[in-house]
Amino acid sequence: MIDNLPPLRDVIRTHDLRAKKSFGQNFLLDLNLTARIARAAGDLSGADVLEVGPGPGGLTRGLLAEGARKVLAIEKDARCLPALAEIAAAYPARLAVIEGDALAVDVLEHLTPPVKIVSNLPYNVGTELLIRWMTPEVWPPFWDSLTLMFQREVAERIVARPGSKAYGRLSLMVQWRANARIVLSLPPEAFTPAPKVASAVVHITRLDAPRFPANAKTLERVIAAGFNQRRKMLRAALKSVHPQIEDLLHASGIAPTARAEEIGLEAWCCLARHLDGEVK
Repeated sequence: MIDNLPPLRDVIRTHDLRAKKSFGQNFLLDLNLTARIARAAGDLSGADVLEVGPGPGGLTRGLLAEGARKVLAIEKDARCLPALAEIAAAYPARLAVIEGDALAVDVLEHLTPPVKIVSNLPYNVGTELLIRWMTPEVWPPFWDSLTLMFQREVAERIVARPGSKAYGRLSLMVQWRANARIVLSLPPEAFTPAPKVASAVVHITRLDAPRFPANAKTLERVIAAGFNQRRKMLRAALKSVHPQIEDLLHASGIAPTARAEEIGLEAWCCLARHLDGEVK
């Protein structure tokens, strides 16, 4: 037991917390596993931690037990608030809970750097939240690292390399500005209720500056065009992006007959710079 609070199964029974599909909930009840996720985020002792979708608080307890300076938990499901209040009472002044939608809450008002984000993300908003955290107006962002649970398929897309079926927009968006690796895999039966798919935890550490220079909006636009028609050769998939796209592909060292999934990050960034006329 990581603290003196009751086992999560008892918490769920006491507060009648059946997981709801509408909230994308699948509860992880093994406190040994939630502690492993908390440890995967690294040293928490000098950091504020943002947790989205804490549910009955298994990971929350792991984060506090691992020494997080403060945990800010955002929970949309009001049924979970009494269980989280019990955790807050056990860890005085170290857990703040906001009832609300993580997509709408301004977390910066409540956090002091350095900030780490650690969450067993609800499946229905996980990818959208990741994209928001990876594409702020100004880089570097407010967070130092992300340690996030996803469906295994999404986790594999985040870390995928060129030439693989999973490689795509998400891989490039994350790897342009961060290092990412899968640190833990979990089978469906680790959760209540068991989802239909396996899950994985990805640890993402931000870079101070993007790996290669490029305008973020141009890079996203050209990558989106390429992968929206990933079976086509790039000269066809990107013809709407620029009238001289074949010349720009050649200038970027990319074969016009290549397909999007064959092109590495550096070449995509080079193409974005050519599109912006930054390369003479």
